[in-house]
Amino acid sequence: MKVALNWTAALVLASGVLAFAEDMPAMRTPLTQLLAEAAANNTQISAANHSWKAATYLARQVTTLPDPQFTVQQLNVGSPKPFAGFSNSDFAYIGFGASQDLPYPGKLRLRGDVANREAETQHAQEDVVRTSIGEQVKLLYLRLAYLEATLSILGRNDEVLRQLIENGLSRYSVGLGSQADVLKAQLEHTKILREITMHHQEMGQLEADLKQLVHRSQDSADIRPEQLTVTRFEYTAEQLQALVREHNPAVHMGANAVQKQEAQLKSVQREGKPDFNVGYIFQLTGSGYRDYYMLTVNMRLPRRKRIEAEIAEAVEQLDRSKQERDSQMQQQLSEVQKQYVAVTSTTELLKEYQEGLIPQAEMAFHSEESAYQSNKQQFAPVLSSLLDVMTFQHDYQQAIFDHETALAHLETLTGASLR
Repeated sequence: MKVALNWTAALVLASGVLAFAEDMPAMRTPLTQLLAEAAANNTQISAANHSWKAATYLARQVTTLPDPQFTVQQLNVGSPKPFAGFSNSDFAYIGFGASQDLPYPGKLRLRGDVANREAETQHAQEDVVRTSIGEQVKLLYLRLAYLEATLSILGRNDEVLRQLIENGLSRYSVGLGSQADVLKAQLEHTKILREITMHHQEMGQLEADLKQLVHRSQDSADIRPEQLTVTRFEYTAEQLQALVREHNPAVHMGANAVQKQEAQLKSVQREGKPDFNVGYIFQLTGSGYRDYYMLTVNMRLPRRKRIEAEIAEAVEQLDRSKQERDSQMQQQLSEVQKQYVAVTSTTELLKEYQEGLIPQAEMAFHSEESAYQSNKQQFAPVLSSLLDVMTFQHDYQQAIFDHETALAHLETLTGASLR
């Protein structure tokens, strides 16, 4: 009787928890909507966009001539007082002049090339951030859908388990069943309750992360994903690798970094040429004296040792950028191959679950259940068969999740939509 009372309380608790688990709003949020929200509202993407826009103004700054200088002079004769000697000496004067620095031809253009390459690199960085945020949204969304699918599995199988428990309690009350069977079923039921609680905890955390990425208020309505389904995949490994070379954001950023360093090297080499300064001064003297007019041309010769050091540094930076670009390419190609293997292997695994493991496990359970209902079978094999069904159904959803997760990674790597 004590076992029966314990089970009654457990079943009441389970009913409340499972009812909460199944009380999901009918309105579902498609993944495309969340991706659009993240692209429009995510602050990391916005910050990267502002960095790129700021970089586009750098070329205009470095290609503009240096600021002109204007000069006012006064030369006194015989006294430090202002205008002393202005009326009685041809040395006293008031001068007005201007000067302009003129870099060697081509220097400003090459500096502009470096700035433009930097802006392109910042633009590529924005694409990297955008795709990274998009991938995070996809993975969180898929995880939410997976948890909801497994919650449904737990609820359905727990309902079957509860029916078996009620049957077992009835048998135990008339002396046909064993207390050990009932206690074993009670343990499995409690495990399901624990799984449901853990699922809800993780789902709440995932929703908090999703809302942060799409810039929604944390007290906004819950995000409910669409049903987790298998996406058909028809790409070959060679096609995926070609897409990586053409569209991968990280590869593009590495290529832009190399182009920037090439422009930097050309600019530094040009910096070894001399710069000039042109100035003109008009000197006004007192009446009766002739005015002065002076044109000056100055030339600045860069120090050879400094220029040689800057060139050597630029060469090393260029080599570093090339190595990083090649390393990035190899890393991306390796990762796309891993994800391709994951997609193809999970496709085969899903077929095995659909056509073999799950139907066979369900048939075995129904056979054991029928034998148990006819008093031809003990309770333990029935419970074991039910747990096999639940395990395979759970593993099937895990395989779908792994398949879709690998596709999400491939979309990031290839820069293409594979769904």
